[in-house]
Amino acid sequence: MDSALQNSSLPHFRQAGVCMHVTSLPGPYGIGEIGAAAREFVDKMVEMELSVWQFLPLGPTAYGDSPYQPLSTFAGNEMLVDIGELIELELLGEDEVTELSTLPHHRVDYGALIPIKQRLLNLAASRFEQTVSERILGDFQSFLAKNDSAWLHDYALFRILKTRHGERPWPEWQPEFVHRDPAALADVERQEGERVRATKIIQYLFFRQWWNLRDYAHDRGIILFGDMPICIALDSSDAWANREILRLDDEGHPDCVAGVPPDYFSEDGQLWGNPLYDWDKHAATGYAWWVDRLKATSELADLVRIDHFRGFESYWSIPAESDTARTGAWEPGPGDAIFDAMNDALGTLPIVAEDLGVITPEVEGLRDRHDIPGMHVLQFDVTDDGFTLDDVIENSVCYTGTHDNDTTIGWFLGSPDDIRTEDEIRFARKAVLEMTGGSAETVHHDLIRAAFATRARIAIAPMQDYLGLGSEARINTPGIPGGNWQWRMLDTQLTPEVCHNISAMVAASGRSPSA
Repeated sequence: MDSALQNSSLPHFRQAGVCMHVTSLPGPYGIGEIGAAAREFVDKMVEMELSVWQFLPLGPTAYGDSPYQPLSTFAGNEMLVDIGELIELELLGEDEVTELSTLPHHRVDYGALIPIKQRLLNLAASRFEQTVSERILGDFQSFLAKNDSAWLHDYALFRILKTRHGERPWPEWQPEFVHRDPAALADVERQEGERVRATKIIQYLFFRQWWNLRDYAHDRGIILFGDMPICIALDSSDAWANREILRLDDEGHPDCVAGVPPDYFSEDGQLWGNPLYDWDKHAATGYAWWVDRLKATSELADLVRIDHFRGFESYWSIPAESDTARTGAWEPGPGDAIFDAMNDALGTLPIVAEDLGVITPEVEGLRDRHDIPGMHVLQFDVTDDGFTLDDVIENSVCYTGTHDNDTTIGWFLGSPDDIRTEDEIRFARKAVLEMTGGSAETVHHDLIRAAFATRARIAIAPMQDYLGLGSEARINTPGIPGGNWQWRMLDTQLTPEVCHNISAMVAASGRSPSA
């Protein structure tokens, strides 16, 4: 075994997995949830002999419904709370949730879902302390003791103030709230005590359900693989309560924002708009906020993909007034220091580097010095001159495509959102058929078999590829602000035949958990 693998966060034998965000799970209440539907998916994974479940960030979403722009890096997305369990706890009645059942099953209609479900969650929270058992109440008090002063109280105040201000970003709030005036915040706490409490109860319900799912998955040998964006949103409780760690002026406005230069996904680059970190301030605290962040995330998942890993070496800094990401410059990130600090505090880091895009030898050196696994995405690699499956190293995760890619069938055929030329699409078709030795009709499974054939410790395909779906099932198109994150799997799609075919591919590749 390579010495670089001795401390790797990846499992010690080759495994197969699926990328399936929680929102995409089937279920009767308008969105995938972390209760019964998630446990049933774990059971299906066991049947399919898949042992790694990768999902997207779990934080509460806002504008655009993107999990990569959460309102908090520590809070859970309330919309994922399982309604069925709230009925079992007698916090809601069957007759009270019928409106959710009228929502689409094949996609998430966020505009319709959020007000209905938020009202039901608030109703459940209002009954919580009079209804649940003493054991659950004690568990809730322990949750408060651990999290209230760390992030939970700030998050509750942030959500209430955001609603008071018409959901506008916090730099647009009344000055006393922008500047967190203690007397003004105390007034809000007195006036909105019930809503503050309700927000904390709903967060507890999320984490209670997630911990149950985590234990259920572990009991069945499933590795949970989470995702953490490198940046935080300006419109977040983290930025509002911890602005000293960001490059913001006194009014909360950034001088420069994050993004990436023009690339495969966008001719103008990607203008994310996230504020940049003040890395000197982080260094002065021993990167304490980052230690807390990774610790909290690793309590939810066994592995964590850090999105845009290259930003730790250098990041694309775009003037805040820019309209596109074309105008920007590379600035140095914290480099080794942040990983040394996290390793000293937490031991072996359970992280995978999203090292796609413009990757330099310096970025690769940073990754490799800390034994951090990287990624291979075959939709990209297959068109690289001279690429073979032998180029995929053991200390890596290999994908057919990710949540940012089209499905394999959509990529093979091309779609209206495709920024490739017709020649580039034809070249990709020829290259993938040559590499896999397969056919146009079976390209989705052929590419999965190719990923499984590599030396990568973990090989993953999106659920859409296992199901053989086209561009209509794409979950995200980078650079397109609307219409993303909506795809859901129907419970009729994961048939016994589909499960058998997947388990056969896993077994044939030697990635079966029982191998």
